Amino acid sequence: MPSMSTVELAAAAVLVEAAVGYPNPLYRVIGHPVTWMGRLLGVLEGSMNSGGESFVTRRRLGVVALAILLTVCLGATVFLQWFISTAWFGLIVTVFVSTSLVAQRSMYDHVRAVADALEREGLAAGRKAVSMIVGRNPDQLDEAGVARAAIESLAENFSDGIVAPVFWMAVAGLPGAVAYKAINTGDSMIGHRTPRFEAFGWAAARLDDLLNLPASRLSALFIVVAAFFTGGSLIHGVRAVWRDASHHRSPNAGWPEAAMAGALGLQLAGPRVYGDELVVDAFMGDGRREATAADIRKALRIFIVACVIQWLVLAGLVLITLPG
Repeated sequence: MPSMSTVELAAAAVLVEAAVGYPNPLYRVIGHPVTWMGRLLGVLEGSMNSGGESFVTRRRLGVVALAILLTVCLGATVFLQWFISTAWFGLIVTVFVSTSLVAQRSMYDHVRAVADALEREGLAAGRKAVSMIVGRNPDQLDEAGVARAAIESLAENFSDGIVAPVFWMAVAGLPGAVAYKAINTGDSMIGHRTPRFEAFGWAAARLDDLLNLPASRLSALFIVVAAFFTGGSLIHGVRAVWRDASHHRSPNAGWPEAAMAGALGLQLAGPRVYGDELVVDAFMGDGRREATAADIRKALRIFIVACVIQWLVLAGLVLITLPG
């Protein structure tokens, strides 16, 4: 199989995923690597996270569960790469598997669907569309709340669903991206500060915070630069990141959210309702809170250009590392 550097793989994965995404027919037949990770973790959590154990024991069991998840995922990745290493189509398979770990196209489609729903069918449809991408209670949201939720999700997922897997792919190839995605899936499923998951999901949450540190900072940079090219405010984006990002309850989500808030002249984050629980958080940005579907579309334009900027950075790294 022809060789490809980790940076070349990341650049190829970004480009192919933007062009074709993850085919729906394939998803219906075999699912998606992230859903496979989720199923395995669900089985581990159901069998190991007993409410009768002590807090310390449940935390240790959470570490074991995450270790099992990583071992299985990395083992499968190494086996796949060995299995296809001598095949002429091995490089194609490697790139295609890598694209499944990046979510540019699907994120764009889901967020655009919220703007379409608000504009064409109103609040009820907007709530239904946004419920596909956020965990908060959509019934508590007015039209501005729906729009803000969609924009916040776009900004945060640009970091942990796109920039982070691409970063770790560029650093450590397909195994690096798979390891990151397994940990991120763990954080999404069990990394919650609730009685059920606070102990068991501790390792997943802390590791996810650590692995997302570089990507969250890079994503904020890409967003504010993209704002300059799309009619947004680079200066206000930088100012919001500098002033507000560190006050977010997440050590990472505040960076892209603050960048997007400043770029659009909005106020994002703040108190939110998940289920019946009110989560108090700092506001990102100091603009208006009355976001609209038009603001979602502006955010999507920033998102597209930010994705292009990321790819150009990768392409530049490929060029400067070419031999000779």
